[in-house]
Amino acid sequence: MTDLYVTWSEYHHKIETLAVKVYKSDWQFNQIVCLAKGGLRVGDVFCRLYRKPLAILSTASYGGKDNRDRDQIKLSEHLSMIQPLGDRILLVDDLVDSGISLIEALNWLKTKYGENITEIRTAVIWYKSTSTKTPDYYVDYLPNNPWIHQPFENYEQTSISELATQFYED
Repeated sequence: MTDLYVTWSEYHHKIETLAVKVYKSDWQFNQIVCLAKGGLRVGDVFCRLYRKPLAILSTASYGGKDNRDRDQIKLSEHLSMIQPLGDRILLVDDLVDSGISLIEALNWLKTKYGENITEIRTAVIWYKSTSTKTPDYYVDYLPNNPWIHQPFENYEQTSISELATQFYED
């Protein structure tokens, strides 16, 4: 497994590239659901660009040292949203690694809201070859399964007290 390092600039450009890919497909959706934590930034940018409501489904599947150990997927009990869920959903995340999070989130949405959903499509920045689920939209296909070092990763390795002493003085 190799490593892929992504800067903030590259990260934002990839989110914008993904948004344009969805736009060029001419598929009309009325709801964005993002998988938190990784999909929060993707969902935020998409809801602002498309002016569609955002719902958040919290998930957790990684832990351990440097957040690199995959564990069993956990999903929140409820969606966080302001208005009722739309019927044509774009489910977004940062990446699809094994495919388990995406599959489980799709199953969760169909179980909880299936009677109101007419279609769900998926969009991610990175699609790894190790995934058992192919997203409908993606920016980069990664055949060699790299560990992706995203620009916000340093926040998982820094405490607020360390940050306060490094950058901010009274």
